[in-house]
Amino acid sequence: MRKFIGSVLCAALAVFAVLGVSGCKKSGGDSLYVGTNAEFAPFEYLDNGTIVGFDIELINEIGRLIGKEIVIKNMAFDGLLPAMQAKKIDIIIAGMTADDERRKSVNFTDPYFTSKQAILIDSGTEDIKTFEDLPGRDVGVVLGYTGDMVVTDIPEVKVQRYNATSEAIMALNAKKVDAVVLDYEPAKNYAKYNENLKLIETDLAREEYSIAVPKDQGELLGQINKALETIKGNGTYDRLMSKYFNE
Repeated sequence: MRKFIGSVLCAALAVFAVLGVSGCKKSGGDSLYVGTNAEFAPFEYLDNGTIVGFDIELINEIGRLIGKEIVIKNMAFDGLLPAMQAKKIDIIIAGMTADDERRKSVNFTDPYFTSKQAILIDSGTEDIKTFEDLPGRDVGVVLGYTGDMVVTDIPEVKVQRYNATSEAIMALNAKKVDAVVLDYEPAKNYAKYNENLKLIETDLAREEYSIAVPKDQGELLGQINKALETIKGNGTYDRLMSKYFNE
């Protein structure tokens, strides 16, 4: 996804990253503790205090197929991997990109979604049409997301990092930044519900979202992959795609 984190997985960071996740998860049993970041509509977001979205329905169906009760834990995106390393959660589903850096510390399931990056600008902005127009501009990104990595690599861009997508969008609406770079589907969602925002679609940084599983949980990885195969074959995946992305 979305989302890029460097190699910050040390124990000290983990202590701070998991603040807000009360207590330790129970080991074993029939529950699967799933970390997510409910700031990424339509994949995971809050609706009247309940975490909903494409990823949430997908993981609940996976849980049903493998005989596990799904317990969702909402936390900051850059705290997800440290939380799993500290065994506060069992797996992660959060529009997370299965990149080579993360593969050093976790395993990933088969991909379940392919995404790309997009640019959000004010509807009155006429001189930003591609990533080539961003040098010299203030550009908002979400800390740890793929957009952060992409924009950081563009020379002369003034990168403004935010802890949550909503904060980046607020900064754009307040004209504190000239643009926000975000994964396409969430960006499209914001443009849909904010008439003052304009979406610029690109083919930059195509990436695959996968579910992150600890390195020592090979059996669980196999179970989830088998469930994903079933979901894609029995029509459930197509139904979820239609519900969340084809409206």
